[in-house]
Amino acid sequence: MIEIVDIYKTFGENAVLKGISANFKAGKNNLIIGSSGSGKTTLLKCIVGLHEPTKGEVYYDKENFTSMNFEGRVPIRKQIGMLFQNSALFDSMTVEQNIIFPLNLFTEMSKSEKLDRANFCLKRVNLEGKNKLYPSELSGGMKKRVGIARAISMQPKYLFVDEPNSGLDPKTAILIDELINEITEEFKTTTVVVTHDMNSVMGIGDNIIFLHNGEKWWEGSNHQIAHTDNKELNSFVFASKFMQAAREKL
Repeated sequence: MIEIVDIYKTFGENAVLKGISANFKAGKNNLIIGSSGSGKTTLLKCIVGLHEPTKGEVYYDKENFTSMNFEGRVPIRKQIGMLFQNSALFDSMTVEQNIIFPLNLFTEMSKSEKLDRANFCLKRVNLEGKNKLYPSELSGGMKKRVGIARAISMQPKYLFVDEPNSGLDPKTAILIDELINEITEEFKTTTVVVTHDMNSVMGIGDNIIFLHNGEKWWEGSNHQIAHTDNKELNSFVFASKFMQAAREKL
């Protein structure tokens, strides 16, 4: 479990996050949603240590991550997997090399062990036999799946995903959501997903926090979100006809 307590983040005069507290549960898909500029990605970066909170604390299974120095954070960071919005694959490396990259940095595994792990991860994301391809040879959906394979290569306890469906067609986006959900359940990871995709919210949103103007305005499940009377949340969630139809079915 990850717990954040009273997180503030300011950049100069701009207060981006204003006292956000939440629990992100193990074995669940924890979604952070909100409109552009609401602070979603900034909050994610504060949780993983890419930004330091101006005020507040982040706990990984009751260990105070915020109070640790760089060296102290290393054991926790080794348990973190991340899928960035643009997949962030190395163009000069093959699929296999991209997946093995964190294993080279953080483990003392043998070459054969690393290859076995890469093959396992590729099989897990349904990309068996794609080892020697380069990112330029992959579709957008395949790049996302390679990004997920790399993110799980270290067998992470915590998985962070930033806008996984950005730039994908609806069918591929659903496949990515299903893959994230399967991995979360299979490995019991604490998965935190930043998204504005309402299909993802309704499909895999076990635990959702809604940010509005840098504050947490609502928290609940995908079933509860369909019946909320929160005006700002309703305006955000039910903007599309699809979501109106989904609400009527729940």
